[in-house]
Amino acid sequence: MTTDTLHRTDSRSSTSLWTKLFVTEDRWAPAILRLTLAVVMFPHGAQKLLGWFGGGGYSATMTNFTEGMGLPWIVAFLVIIIEFFGALALALGAATRLAAAGIGAVMIGAIVTVHAQHGFFMNWGGNQAGEGFEFHLLALGIVVALMVAGGGSGSIDRMLTTRRST
Repeated sequence: MTTDTLHRTDSRSSTSLWTKLFVTEDRWAPAILRLTLAVVMFPHGAQKLLGWFGGGGYSATMTNFTEGMGLPWIVAFLVIIIEFFGALALALGAATRLAAAGIGAVMIGAIVTVHAQHGFFMNWGGNQAGEGFEFHLLALGIVVALMVAGGGSGSIDRMLTTRRST
């Protein structure tokens, strides 16, 4: 894709790709969703990358994903990176739509590879082993909302795309 393609306009819109990806309104609802998803995802990413919160850290997670689950190394690596840095990006409201899309891809992957076989419910108190996909579905709902609305109030995206009149 060339620079001309990124900034090309047509008769329907004078909006660049930059604007479409980063522009967001000064609204608190997307900011609350963004921060909520960041707070929920950060510990999962930190477990996988740094070994925080009782996690295994990078090496153990890579081994589990590649040898235990049979995932290609690049997929395992991307899951770790997206969960950790995607959560940080969401917390800051930086590239919110891209970070949300990445987390959405991870959630879909988690449903397909692990959680769908355990049904819908989290199964914390039941007899059925394993966690279902209700958490992931909720996260996907937040992801879609963020992809539509952007990061909202207080986001770096908003600061970068708001033109100040002086």
